[in-house]
Amino acid sequence: MKREYRRLSRRTQQLLAAPEGVNIDFKREVQAVRSADLVAFANSPQGGTLLIGIDEYTSPDGVQRGRVVGCDVDDRARLLLVNKATECIPNIDLRIYTENLSQARPILRIEIPSGHLKPYCTHGGEYRIRTDGRNRALLPEELLAIYMDREGEQFLSRFRDAVFQLEHQVENVNYSLSSGMLSVSQHLEDLDDQLRHTLHRIEQLTDSNKKRSRNLLQALRESQRSIVQLEQVVVPKSGAVSSSLLEDIEHKLGMLLDLVDSDAEIADNQEESRD
Repeated sequence: MKREYRRLSRRTQQLLAAPEGVNIDFKREVQAVRSADLVAFANSPQGGTLLIGIDEYTSPDGVQRGRVVGCDVDDRARLLLVNKATECIPNIDLRIYTENLSQARPILRIEIPSGHLKPYCTHGGEYRIRTDGRNRALLPEELLAIYMDREGEQFLSRFRDAVFQLEHQVENVNYSLSSGMLSVSQHLEDLDDQLRHTLHRIEQLTDSNKKRSRNLLQALRESQRSIVQLEQVVVPKSGAVSSSLLEDIEHKLGMLLDLVDSDAEIADNQEESRD
C-alpha cells in the first residue's frame, strides 16, 4: 500500500474541504497530538483521521477550514506518534502517510481505525470519544455499553469455538461407534458360523460321546448368558441387523442347550439303571 505522496492525496483534499468534525481533526505540529486524541478516535464507531501540518482559519463565509502549513515528517516525528499510540491501553494501531513531499510543506495523515478492543484509554486512565469537532469523556453508561458489547462478542466467539470442537468430537465418537459395530457384527457372524457347525457335529455324536457332553452343556449355558448381556449393549446402538443376528444366535444356542441337556439326562439315567 502506498504510504508516500508527492502531492496531497485525494482523500486529504476531501478532508480539507470540510471543517473539523466527528472523523477529522487538524493539528499544527506533531507535538500537539495527545494520546487522548488517538483514544477518542479508536473508541469512535468509525475511527478517524488526524491531519498534522494543518493550520485552522476562518473562511470569508464564517466556516472554519484547514490550511496546509507543513510539519516535521522525519523518523523522529513518526516515532513520537507511535510512542503515543503504544502508551494507550490497549495499544492503538496507526497508519501513517506522508504527503505533499514535492512541496516545501509536507504533512502527515494519520488514520486511526475504530478499535476491536474497546474501550481504549490513555496511560493515565482517561477514556475519551470523538464527537462533533471535539473530544469528550466517555459517560459511565457508554463505558458499560462498550464493555457489554465486547464481552458479548467474546462470548459468542468462545461459544462458536466450543460448538465446533464438540461437533468434531461427536463425529469422532460416531466414527468409532460405527467402526466398533462393524467389528461386533463380524464377530457375531463368526459365532453364528461356529454354532451352525457345532449343531451339525452334535447331531452326529454317538451315545458314548454324548455322555461326555456335560462340560459342553455348562459352556453353552455360559455362552447364552453372555449373548443376552451383549444384546443389551449392542442392539440400542447397532440397529435391526445386529438385533436379528443376535436373536438367531440365541435361538441356535437354545437348540444346542435342549439337545445337549436331553442327551446328558439320558446318559445319567442309563448310568443309574446300571448301578
